[in-house]
Amino acid sequence: MPNFKLIATLSLVALAACQPRSLPPVAADGQSMPTGRQISAAEEQQIPIRVLQQINTLRGNIAAPPLTLNPQLSAAALAHSRDMSAQNRAWHWGSDGSSPLDRARRAGYFGTVAGENISESYENDMQTLSAWMGTRDTRDVIMDPAATNLGFAWYQEPSGKVWWTLLTGS
Repeated sequence: MPNFKLIATLSLVALAACQPRSLPPVAADGQSMPTGRQISAAEEQQIPIRVLQQINTLRGNIAAPPLTLNPQLSAAALAHSRDMSAQNRAWHWGSDGSSPLDRARRAGYFGTVAGENISESYENDMQTLSAWMGTRDTRDVIMDPAATNLGFAWYQEPSGKVWWTLLTGS
């Protein structure tokens, strides 16, 4: 009998070791919440350049002029990404009622704002760009032949969720 108790105890310990250490977060609808990875410091430097290069390749396919990164538009994009996170919703209006044009002016951009794309996701920059290219309205902002400037930024929450903002202008 003592061997039976020992075997049973060891079996329970072995089964307990097979259990997941923590359960994934669950949303209100009962589905698993997506999780993201943190953007590294090295990636922070590479992302805007990578996005610009990809966009200019796409624009080159239709003979549209290349875009150049604009620090004022990028500053406006960053401000809006942070604000969307604070509001916990992806939309084009700031918490103060500001429009993309208002935010660009505040950041010192006095050209024409052609358009703004936004996203709330756990995806990386290339997946987000691909999603924008898959929808006509957001693709038109990126491919607008009149645009010459690009602002691009994001804000990442500790959970890994990323709030992306892209602005084009001329």
